[in-house]
Amino acid sequence: MAVTTTAPRAELTPSVPAAHPSTGQSTRDLPRWVSHGTLAVTLLAVLALYTYDLAASGYANSFYSAAAQAGSGSWKAFFYGSLDAGSSITVDKTPASLWLMALSVRIFGLSSWSILLPQALLGVASAAVLFFSVRRALSGGLSATWPVTPARAHVAGLVAALTLALTPAATLMFRFNNPDALMVFSYVVAAYCTVRATEAASRRWLALAGVAIAVGFLAKMLQAFVLLPSLVLAYAVAAPASWRKKAVDLLTAFVTMVVSFGWYIAVVELVPASWRPYIGGSQTNSILELTFGYNGLGRLSGNETGSVGGGGGAVGQWGTTGILRMFTSESGEMVSFLIPAALILAAVALAVVGRRAYANLLRRNSATGETVALGALVLYGSWLVVNGLVFSFMAGIYHDYYTVALAPAIAGTLAVGGAVLWAKRRLLVARIGLAAAALATAAGSVALTPVPGGIYLALAVAGAAALVLAAGAVLLGRRLVPALSRTALGLMVAGGLVAPTAYSIETALTPHSGSIVTAGPAASGLDRTGRGGMAGGRGGFGGQPRTMAGAPPLGATGSQVGGMPALSDGRGIAGGGSAGAMGGLINGTSVSSDMVTLLSSDAGSYTWVAATTGSQNSASYQLATGHAVMAIGGFNGSDPSPTLDQFKALVAQGKIHYYVAAGSMGGPSGGSNVSSEIASWVSSSFTAQTVGSVTLYDLTQGK
Repeated sequence: MAVTTTAPRAELTPSVPAAHPSTGQSTRDLPRWVSHGTLAVTLLAVLALYTYDLAASGYANSFYSAAAQAGSGSWKAFFYGSLDAGSSITVDKTPASLWLMALSVRIFGLSSWSILLPQALLGVASAAVLFFSVRRALSGGLSATWPVTPARAHVAGLVAALTLALTPAATLMFRFNNPDALMVFSYVVAAYCTVRATEAASRRWLALAGVAIAVGFLAKMLQAFVLLPSLVLAYAVAAPASWRKKAVDLLTAFVTMVVSFGWYIAVVELVPASWRPYIGGSQTNSILELTFGYNGLGRLSGNETGSVGGGGGAVGQWGTTGILRMFTSESGEMVSFLIPAALILAAVALAVVGRRAYANLLRRNSATGETVALGALVLYGSWLVVNGLVFSFMAGIYHDYYTVALAPAIAGTLAVGGAVLWAKRRLLVARIGLAAAALATAAGSVALTPVPGGIYLALAVAGAAALVLAAGAVLLGRRLVPALSRTALGLMVAGGLVAPTAYSIETALTPHSGSIVTAGPAASGLDRTGRGGMAGGRGGFGGQPRTMAGAPPLGATGSQVGGMPALSDGRGIAGGGSAGAMGGLINGTSVSSDMVTLLSSDAGSYTWVAATTGSQNSASYQLATGHAVMAIGGFNGSDPSPTLDQFKALVAQGKIHYYVAAGSMGGPSGGSNVSSEIASWVSSSFTAQTVGSVTLYDLTQGK
């Protein structure tokens, strides 16, 4: 019988690391201690930035802090995202972000740290996932046509992680308790899964990207879908498969996504309204209306029933819409430093690798370095463009901190595009692209920093000088010795990050509270759109907390209850004064120790120790007392919850102890006037009393 021998498998036979085809360098990856060590140091630095003096912001956005408090004490409130443990009304978002905070509060107790730490950890995790995504996208092929070594891919991943972390908007929101932190994390995970999917046309990885987007939906509803075009385009362009397979894969991922969030929508929509809390932010007690109206198409068109109005293309409530929105006012200072460079690098890198990658795609070969990098460039570049355009032209409610969604796109585009062009710098077009990106960043940084001036302008000028030197060195190409070439690269990275780093450090050193917060320094409390009170007062390093312009700093008035600073909008809304259009809406109110004592008396006998108009007002009382407080009318005071008849019934049943006068905020943009109706009925049926400057009524004692 003939004996056959089988050659040993290639991956099991030892071999000497080959020289890289285009550079002569070893294709062996960095030593493990170097790769693991540099990543660990980077992530520890991010963790330090995001957790330093974290408790200084107190309860940050008391709206979400109160909901986390409620969810920590009631599983019903936890599931629905109720603002209070009595589950009268939900917050105006799906509750995934609240789930993390509520679990933290259940484990560690109610404190600033237990509420804000999950957000900081999401920021560190986002930087880590982006690192792995960029490194993988740049090390997808080691062939004669792909000059990005594993070491270069690793460095590019570190640059991406740092760029994300040091974007001022990211530093702000990963130290704050809005849902944006979880949504951005879901974005980054979806992008990583899509990069993995493009390598081998993996249906499984693409479906996981759909699951990640579903998590983003459960954090911030339809905003999560803004990333979908970029994921679809990247897979369609770069996956090595037939168009039929791609279509089936994309359909599978879409169905997986819908199922992954649709179960929650179905449960909330199908459960009888009497069994669950009112859906805050809707006018018909419907989560579908909330999804497609107030938190959906209404944000784009400005037609948001029950909202406080939109911008509509003029300098209005939410600023001026237009192509320059991301480069002016607060948004510019929070996110725009590296946008021009990212766009330039993406465009030139696509021109350099696109033709060969497209040829490989037509041949349907296995993934190469060109195709994987092409997919990443398309993904991150289109993410930046699409999200940027949506934010620029949305006429409804817009806050500058929304721009945190652009931070991973900027970082990924910059790192992938820059690494490709640096590896291809023997080409004149690649060197021109790198130099143009450096010069654009220098000009943009200097243009942004005259507003705060001082040290920020000085640092920007120093960074610009480094970038100009780097641009000149890069244009010289091979005429530079390798050591000087690496120095030019270092100057380019450091010069580009110096201004965002300064702004991020200032942001980390400044407490933030309220519903509208901004990052970075400014010369005054007025932003450059002239919106005044919408921007928030701001200071330099270690400056005052940012809330509404003209508002006292966090804890400047009122009591310090349970070690947590009381909140105040400085307008006396809780004192029974007449609320203006935004009074008591953006921030909460100060709560005196006398009020805490009064509301806490015999609290166990009532479902709600008090009721008051507006979620921010109710949240302040709830956080101060630790007992459920009903928010009449929801966030804007314009939701029809509860109706006057429902409120009368709850009072008759002895479920509400006090009514705290807060003026009327109902009626904006077609919303309900129930808050005014309830206020009128209470004032005519019960005797007013005052505690300090606060007017309230004991609903157990009629006139």
